[in-house]
Amino acid sequence: MMKHILETECVTKEFRGHSAVCGVSLQIPECCVYGLLGPNGAGKSTILKMLTGILRPTSGKVLFDGHSWSRKDLAEIGALVETPPVYENLTAWENLKVRALILGISDARIREVLDLVDLADTGKKKAGAFSLGMKQRLGLGIALLGRPKLLILDEPLNGLDPIGIQELREMIRRFPQEGITVIVSSHILSEIAQTADYIGIIANGMLGYQGEMPEEGHLEELFMKIAAKHRAA
Repeated sequence: MMKHILETECVTKEFRGHSAVCGVSLQIPECCVYGLLGPNGAGKSTILKMLTGILRPTSGKVLFDGHSWSRKDLAEIGALVETPPVYENLTAWENLKVRALILGISDARIREVLDLVDLADTGKKKAGAFSLGMKQRLGLGIALLGRPKLLILDEPLNGLDPIGIQELREMIRRFPQEGITVIVSSHILSEIAQTADYIGIIANGMLGYQGEMPEEGHLEELFMKIAAKHRAA
């Protein structure tokens, strides 16, 4: 039987009477890349914010590793939601050191993470002088510092150039081999097709599809069908 690292049970989020997320039940298999797809404004970021404790569900349950989610679980969840949490006046090492001091993590782990996200050679360069791709990798490093079981990435490829996209894509694909489950949200079908093992498609706050990646060439057809159905609803 497949183990799920994270599940949601009929999760709903309302803002002033408007439902941004409507009864969504996700099942995220352990040690995979799960692509959360949907048009802009579909509710993807709202879902991810509920999984990371930024927002509280109006109703429904979130389960992590077989138990009801609590804030203690954030110790095993790494997240890069919206903009990377980077101090621009600090170096890559110093940014990680700030987080490491909070978590009680060794300098050896900082060096390991800098190597992992390919920022080991940035030296005294301040993060404010980094390219967007470098800032994304630094944000990813901060999320990875505590050796999370689950990594949540919200539109991580936005604004990256082709080289940055390829580097991040390859990094994401490696994580399940290291015991890390990845949830990555996007509206770019081609990128999810190249990285994800399983997908969920969100449209108008509702889950229209969840399962294995469709056969090659069928993802766009499925996505457009679900987006049209829920837009009409």
